[in-house]
Amino acid sequence: MSSLPCRSRCAALAASLALSAAQISSAAAQAEASDGAAELEEISVTANRIEGPQAAIGSAVSSISRKELEQQQIRVVSDALRELPGVAVNRTGPIGAATAVRIRGAEANQTLVLIDGIRMNDPGAGAEFDFANLLNLEVERIDVLRGPQSALYGSDAIGGVVNIVTRRGEPGPTRLRASIEGGSFGTATGTASVSGGTQAYDYLIAGQGFRTRGISSARRFDAYAPTGSLDRDGYRSGTGLAKVSVRPTDNLEFTGVARYTAFDADRDNFGAASDGYPVAAAVDSRDTEKGKQFFGRAQARATLLEGAWDHVLGMSYTRQDRRSFDGSDLKTYATLGEMTRFDYQTNIRFDAAGALPTSHVVTFGADHTRDAVKSYTAFPFPADAPNPLRKHLDTSGLVGQYQIGFLERFFVTGSIRQDFNDRFDEATTYRVASAYTFDHTRTKLRASWGTGVKNPTAFELFGYSGDYVPNEGLKPERGEGWDIGFDQPLWSDRIVVDATYFKQRVRDLISSETIADPSDPGGFVSRAINLAGASRIDGVELGLTVRPIDGLTLRAAYTFNDGEDATGATLVHRPRHVGSLNANYAFLDGRANVNLGVVYNGRQREFIYDAVTYARTTAPLKAYTLVNMAASYKVTDNAELYGRIENLLDRRYEEARTYASTGRAAYGGVKVSF
Repeated sequence: MSSLPCRSRCAALAASLALSAAQISSAAAQAEASDGAAELEEISVTANRIEGPQAAIGSAVSSISRKELEQQQIRVVSDALRELPGVAVNRTGPIGAATAVRIRGAEANQTLVLIDGIRMNDPGAGAEFDFANLLNLEVERIDVLRGPQSALYGSDAIGGVVNIVTRRGEPGPTRLRASIEGGSFGTATGTASVSGGTQAYDYLIAGQGFRTRGISSARRFDAYAPTGSLDRDGYRSGTGLAKVSVRPTDNLEFTGVARYTAFDADRDNFGAASDGYPVAAAVDSRDTEKGKQFFGRAQARATLLEGAWDHVLGMSYTRQDRRSFDGSDLKTYATLGEMTRFDYQTNIRFDAAGALPTSHVVTFGADHTRDAVKSYTAFPFPADAPNPLRKHLDTSGLVGQYQIGFLERFFVTGSIRQDFNDRFDEATTYRVASAYTFDHTRTKLRASWGTGVKNPTAFELFGYSGDYVPNEGLKPERGEGWDIGFDQPLWSDRIVVDATYFKQRVRDLISSETIADPSDPGGFVSRAINLAGASRIDGVELGLTVRPIDGLTLRAAYTFNDGEDATGATLVHRPRHVGSLNANYAFLDGRANVNLGVVYNGRQREFIYDAVTYARTTAPLKAYTLVNMAASYKVTDNAELYGRIENLLDRRYEEARTYASTGRAAYGGVKVSF
């Protein structure tokens, strides 16, 4: 990617900083005249990797809480992300099918996913996190940080970061929770958890089982009608979660978290279509995929100098094992991705008095990560290729950040990271963010600029031991982007408006090309390549929250995304327009709740492949609108009945070309707690 001209990015940041600085003197006078500054709201650490007031966040961040997830009865985390600005979701079929999440038009493997501090991106799947098996089990909060964030998080964060935090036990007696639910397509799910704690410790242990008969992932077409009926593609999964914290002293805490998921999914293959259909498509088959995933983290946190200086030392380990089988139970393909990571971060806070009081936070961090991959195929290419293939990549990083705040209204944060990789040149990434909040109107102006890097994966470098050949000359992808926006509360916070304009560039984008197979005349193989030039992505993100009366909350979000590759062609998988609207009404003193959600996914372009040569081109995919409705009623303080209808208007649509999605579906269940 050719870098943004300094004149463009600096002008945007300078405009925000100049406007902010121009208000400092009047803000100081207002602060002196006031009875005292209001207590600032604490938010998640996602934006700056440190806890701090909302006024200090200069980046674009959107969140969804556990309460909102429960009101909408969202069962799959990726469905919650559809309602946040800047996010696009593509699922290749019904629940349990491969699910990709993109932020601001970046590739899915340029989105970093964290759960309880664990990096979830799978080294065995192109460093992308597949949201297919992530159900809403004890999720407390989801934050989406948009824009290049490699200065804070390293590789994989060109588009942004999805940070998910699960619930932890609360001080008090042991609490039991359980739910059971059933509905359309033979779907059934159940959850159970036990939690509790004291001032010295807390714990949570939870489990969830899910199964559905599903529908056929391969869609029937007028021009392509396979013989016989399409078989259902079922999905089954089980997840266990354990989270424990121990505090031997007031300033020391040890935390451990472990998550385990096992799944078994029926798949429809993708390949050359039969009956004369001209392009490759999802083909009805008896293929299956089985997998086991483990994610764990141990962490120690020490706080010194009455909270002014803290240290966090952690170790994370992930193991994601996937195996694919054909209809005869032959293991056709298998991948094992492991990640081991050690990290340390320290933050020191101090204030400086004077004519212009200031607050300061200095952060330093260091980490080392090893990504290991093992892959197997029943059809190695060439025949003597290593099978299974075993490779690993090591990366170390150093992070520095400085934040200064004036009068608790004007904040500037600068970050820098140096990455050391055993296969690529060293990479330096940067980030600057600023925010200013006006005293009387509480208008918050914000701007940020950052750079990002995405290292090639082991598969892209060394091939798949199959028809995907190596290319060890690949270079890391590099991104750069900036945004400017505002947040405005009105009418005693009953209305909140936010708007952001963003511009991003990505160079050396890794794609694939189809080449002739030198060992098989007439055959074809693929390899990864760096595309010449720069891809550009520009857009606007809008958000609106309105609480016109007590109990009623209306939320809306809209994203305009205009992305082109270096040749001027529209980027695939990126809808130009994405929008959502959610209305929630709680009544009868909060015992009853009704929720209506609408999601619009605009027209986008998708790859299509010639059924014979697999030559690639693009074609449009139609827009779709989904309407969902949910309702619940607390029969007692300990029991709640609920139900929902998904795809209320029974729309037929595709999120990925030739893959089907479910029609209208109804579900109901009961929740109890003791």
